[in-house]
Amino acid sequence: MTTATRTTVKPASTSDAATHVAALRATFRSGRTRSLTWRRAQLEGLARLIAEREGDLAAAIERDLGRSAIGSFMGDLAPVRAEIRHTLKNLERWSRPARAALPVTQQPGKAWTVAEPKGVVLVIGAWNFPILLTLQPLVSALAAGNTVVVKPSELAPHTAQVLADLLPTYVDPSAVVVATGGADVSTDLLRERFDHIFFTGSPRVGRLVAVAAAEHLTPVTLELGGKSPVIVSADADLDVAARRIAWAKCVNSGQACIAPDYVIVEEAVRPAFVERLLRELAAAWRAEPTRIVNEHHFDRLSGLLQGHGGETSGGQRDRDSLRFGAAVVTDPDLDSPLMNEEIFGPILPVVTVPSIDAAVDVVNSRPKPLALYVFAESDATVQTILDTTSSGSVGVNHLLYQLLVPDLPFGGVGNSGIGDYHGEHGFATFSHRKSVLRKPTNPDPSFAYPPYGALATRLLRRLMG
Repeated sequence: MTTATRTTVKPASTSDAATHVAALRATFRSGRTRSLTWRRAQLEGLARLIAEREGDLAAAIERDLGRSAIGSFMGDLAPVRAEIRHTLKNLERWSRPARAALPVTQQPGKAWTVAEPKGVVLVIGAWNFPILLTLQPLVSALAAGNTVVVKPSELAPHTAQVLADLLPTYVDPSAVVVATGGADVSTDLLRERFDHIFFTGSPRVGRLVAVAAAEHLTPVTLELGGKSPVIVSADADLDVAARRIAWAKCVNSGQACIAPDYVIVEEAVRPAFVERLLRELAAAWRAEPTRIVNEHHFDRLSGLLQGHGGETSGGQRDRDSLRFGAAVVTDPDLDSPLMNEEIFGPILPVVTVPSIDAAVDVVNSRPKPLALYVFAESDATVQTILDTTSSGSVGVNHLLYQLLVPDLPFGGVGNSGIGDYHGEHGFATFSHRKSVLRKPTNPDPSFAYPPYGALATRLLRRLMG
């Protein structure tokens, strides 16, 4: 953390949005955050936070979600540490001016672009991975040289409070403010003018964020969700497919934006696949039985198991403990709420189709998903699916791991999101790429200015045409 003189802004337990934004804008205008030394210091501070206070962070997540310490390390803390290391390693290169070629009509001269920070940004985190989805965009925002309001989710209140208590002691407190509280705090913040807004959450709330941002023409990154499908081909390794799908569905009890939402399986292997899936789901849920976040979401999931028209296996649950057993629903009605709402829980519909072409039709008949997964051994099958579908990302023969590749952009398309981040893509999201052209004052030929004679006209048309 820098030792330069600064105005300290205390973490907010209630919304004082205008005051915080004004103070952060003053910090940004001081120019301090543009220094690579300052940026590195903030990233190193975040790394120390995770290293030194891992126990506090994991304990808060356990109180909010019932997730084990190792589960929180793998799902929340380790990916942020990796993002920080990757960013520190590459920050100087990402920040360098980039030369641009000049056409002959612009010679002599020099042209380049420079990445400059956008200014004051708002990061609205999510509850399901409350460290990962709050601190990872913060890493990118600070690497780009911005000041930041961090708004953790009120649905993970213990984690939000730990962030409010600890962040100001590890990063520049006049450049990073943590605003805790509920929807009223978010609403107050969204009334202010930011230079970028980053939101992780549902498409419904994402639309509200986009409308609020439009009032100030503020650019947004919306990391949303949707129904991420898995296509299982007849030639897939069914044992591996069932094991990996079950594992991915049970991570955080399915409360993950890129969790498999439903499976589309070719008819020829449907019985064998479902048999394996039921066995693997039971084992995966016993190994990491995270609870559902609250009663509202528990009741919502219970409702999805009603009136779907399919056959349900599993799904034992206890509302008092918020434990919800993994369930498989085979061949539900495609028009049911189960097949039209994002599940965000340990319920896995399985849809039977006669062919890969029919599977593609099912995917393409629905909003574009955040992730699409394919289990197939045939390169031709994989390529067909890649060529004929659109999604934020694709995982072939595994799930979730595309999130952990620093050089891959992470983001949605259409209903599943706007924009992306991670690695250099995150740096670019929170930066403005400014164009610069520098011309010498000599030569300054008279034919470049009106009135244009016949010779000058012919020359200009030849050069510029």
